[in-house]
Parts: sequence; structure tokens; C-alpha cells
Amino acid sequence: MAANGEAVKTEHLTKVYRDFWGRDKVRALDDLNLTIHRGEVFGLLGPNGSGKSTTIKLLLNLIFPTRGSIKVLGRDPDDGEVKQRIGFLPEESYLYRFLNGEETLYYYGKLFKIDRRTLQRRVPELLDIVGLDAKARKRKLREYSKGMARRIGLAQALINNPDLILLDEPTTGLDPIGTREMKDLILSLKQQGKTVLLCSHLLADVQDVCDRITILFRGKMQTLGQVSELLQVRDIAQIQAKGLNEQQLEEVRQFVQRLGATQTQITHPTTTLEDLFVRVVRQNTGQDIGAGTVAYAGASAEETASGKSKS
Repeated sequence: MAANGEAVKTEHLTKVYRDFWGRDKVRALDDLNLTIHRGEVFGLLGPNGSGKSTTIKLLLNLIFPTRGSIKVLGRDPDDGEVKQRIGFLPEESYLYRFLNGEETLYYYGKLFKIDRRTLQRRVPELLDIVGLDAKARKRKLREYSKGMARRIGLAQALINNPDLILLDEPTTGLDPIGTREMKDLILSLKQQGKTVLLCSHLLADVQDVCDRITILFRGKMQTLGQVSELLQVRDIAQIQAKGLNEQQLEEVRQFVQRLGATQTQITHPTTTLEDLFVRVVRQNTGQDIGAGTVAYAGASAEETASGKSKS
């Protein structure tokens, strides 16, 4: 792990996709300067085509930057030791459908060269953690529901006990109970000192578990900071006081100290992460984007390059 406490650090990271003739076609990521600290849950947000998938692929060394630098766990992302310390749950898990749950984890454990004794302990432990019972873990993956496939995909991402875990839409296909369990698991990973990079369009989930977030739009970082600070409405203050009647409440701003109110708090109210997300996108498009269409705003850059309508 990086001695300086930086799990991920990018400087001026830029990715430009070019056409057949080598001409710039799409700037999927533009001058990204980002630091993710060790032991935090970090949210990478943005509408489709904002550069989220490109960022993840660069961190995983699946594609290469046009310009700029990347450090993952203090090293270059092409370092073999770094790859051993990363866990990845993609948006769509492409697992071997003819294997059952247990066999899947043993298979991926062998790819990491984990010894059999360790796997015999870790496989059932992980299956318990992700909520796959004795019957489910013996079923072939082709019989799995989407929620079950998500659970085994997460177990696969954790089989190597990684220091950095990249989760792309981890709650997709899960019911409310499964979603709550997934969020609890993410928080437990943080308590173990793991670093989690979370991509999700379910902003309420991000708001529940992330320490910090950034919002990308058309490849550029638009905002970065602590969730609690970003969601504060700073031009409005609210006062909470105990033991005041209606008449005193009307005068509280001028006389709160003289009235001797107890447990008085003057704070800033908070908005929601969804409101913040919509506001950032609106500011960059100059359009009145409704909640039903915000997820598709700016869906041009990355989609054009990849041919897919997701980021």
C-alpha cells in the first residue's frame, strides 16, 4: 500500500479516442486531477458519457492515457503487484455460467494463486458475507437471478482480499434488503481499512456510504469534496432549540442567548445528492433537465467512442 496514504492519484489525466486516421475524435477524459485517500469510500459520479468508465479502465490498465499520469497504490497501474491488490465488480459481471457459486470463487482464487487451504476458509466466508446460502452456492450461475449474480460478482471481487475495490453499480438488481446489505458491506470494508471507489446512478446509495465524491461531466471534473459539505445549503441557516414556545421562536434570532434556550443549534440545512447532481449537470448544459432525463445528459463523448449507452 502507498506509504503516503494515497490509494489513487491522477495528474492531468487525459484520454482522447482517435479515428482511423489518427485524428482526435472524442475527448473522454480531460485533465483529471484526483486523489483518493486510503481507507475512504469515494463516489465517482456523472451522467452517461461523462468519463467514469474511461477512468476505471485507466486505473485497471485496460486502456492507456493520452496524457498525464496515474498512480494506484503508489505504483504504476501496469505493475503486476498492484493488480494483485485490486478487486473489481463491473457493471455487468461476465462469469462462467456452467460453474456454480463455490466453483466460481475457487476458479478466481486460483487465478490469484491463492493456496487451497486459504481458499477452503475464504470461499464459504465470502459466500456468507454476500448472502448466498448453501443451496444457492451449489447452483449453476446460469440459474442465478440478477441479484444473485451481483452477489457472486462481489464475492469474486473480494476473493484476493484487495486493498482497493472498484464497484460499478453494485446494487443493480438487488431488492431493498439486498441493497441495505450491500451498503453495510461497503461500510464494513471501510472499517477494515479498504479503499472503495463506487460508481452508481443510485445517488441515495452514494449519499449513504461515501465520504467524498466527484461529479464528472463530458470528461471534466465539476465538483469535488466531502458529501456533508457539498450538500450544505450555505446561504440558509436553521436554528434548533428545545424549550421555547411559539412567541419565543419568533424572536429567537435576536434574543436566543437572553432567553436561556438549551440545546440550541445553528446549522446549515442540507440538500440531497440528487439535487446537487442535477444542478451540476444543468449548469454545464444551460438546459432545464428534468429528473427523468438527467441520466442521459451529455451522453455523447464516451458513447461515441465505445458504441455503448453507458459510462
